[in-house]
Amino acid sequence: MSEDTTREAVEPVVDPEFGPWLAQASILVVDDEPGIRNFLVKILRRRCKLIDEAADTKEASRKLDAQHFDVIILDNVMPNKNGLDWLAEQRATGFFTDVILMTAYADLDTAIEALRIGVVDFVIKPFRSNQLLNAVARCLDRARLQRENYVLRRELESSSHQVFLRNKLLGGSPAVQKVRETIARVAPLPTSVLFTGESGTGKEVAARSLHSLSSRADKLFVPVNCGAIPPDMIESELFGHLKGAFTGAGRAREGLFMYAQGGTLFLDEIGELPYVLQSKLLRVLEDRRVRPVGAEREVPIDARFIFATNADLQSRVAAGTFRADLYFRINIMQIALPPLRERGNDILELAELFMREIAHQLGMPPVPIDSRMRSFLMRYDWPGNIRELRNLIERTVILGVFPEDFGKPRDGGEKGGDSLADVERRHILSMLRETGGDREEAARRLGISRKTIDRKCASWQH
Repeated sequence: MSEDTTREAVEPVVDPEFGPWLAQASILVVDDEPGIRNFLVKILRRRCKLIDEAADTKEASRKLDAQHFDVIILDNVMPNKNGLDWLAEQRATGFFTDVILMTAYADLDTAIEALRIGVVDFVIKPFRSNQLLNAVARCLDRARLQRENYVLRRELESSSHQVFLRNKLLGGSPAVQKVRETIARVAPLPTSVLFTGESGTGKEVAARSLHSLSSRADKLFVPVNCGAIPPDMIESELFGHLKGAFTGAGRAREGLFMYAQGGTLFLDEIGELPYVLQSKLLRVLEDRRVRPVGAEREVPIDARFIFATNADLQSRVAAGTFRADLYFRINIMQIALPPLRERGNDILELAELFMREIAHQLGMPPVPIDSRMRSFLMRYDWPGNIRELRNLIERTVILGVFPEDFGKPRDGGEKGGDSLADVERRHILSMLRETGGDREEAARRLGISRKTIDRKCASWQH
């Protein structure tokens, strides 16, 4: 059967008996017997996105280099080289895909060897179509759960899990409405997108919104904060690595590029990506191929890339800390997120929403937002944007009242204590007192950057 025939476009049918992921899967059958290949192609073609076949391991290797497959169905006994020997070679060069082994000889030695090499499931010849389909469904479920769990664990370890309603871009201001319209326009396209804006303006929220409106919405959204991963770890986190590739690499592992296969990879704080990795990212964007650390092979990747930064990348290009070719490659479609101070009544809408959500989460009563506080919320400069607003509301719910240093002049305090600048100054200095002068911790609680606090304190000569 020719490659054109096996790759014939057929709309897959979702079969509820074998789960929803089979219809989105790409599968390679490797067997020297034409009858077996024809049988498997026949039962899989109408149920999966792509089915391809190889008559021997040499042909299989060529096809793996050209196309990503979610599952390999592999015969063990073949001429020239058996399936397990070939699989061992592939694993040693950076091959992570799940493999189902077909064999007519289910002896214990073969089973042990297969598990050692990384076979995920077995089917014993002769087998019925349902046995094979169930094995494929188990592989797909296993791979998806493994990736989802890893991504969720990463999110729970980061501060981003504290942000509510991450999939919704809320607010009715013209500035936000323009952002929503632009996202809706670009979401169906494969184009990479760069979100810009101050820290805390909701760039990840916007990225998730774009993903949810795209054709990749049913696949993983994988967020990566380039500034939060130690420089000596970020390459293996993104690209994956082989066992023994570096000190501490006790086992091989896929990288986040591959976890986003078919879905969306969101690279936040892209301006913080180490310079030495910028050229490797550029190559991934241009070639759509990833080479794990220590691997000899490059793996095809199909993912949507979304980037975000609160830095001025053009200035970094001029300073020589960010590659100009990478900047022009990611700056195809730029969407600027407006700061909270420019969003008008969105401030009050978000404050009320956070008050309800946080009070419910903490099991505590919400604190009324009176007219005086509403006025101060609207007048405050919000250097930490939405993140700072959310953190303020959480502290308010815990205390049962808005912090007295926020929006309220002190008796005998500075003149013009009601001014926007004085409100901001008192609020930041109060938080510094609470943290014993720890600017890093104060910045975290306020939802602003350490650089912002340093700049403010310098201007106040504090």
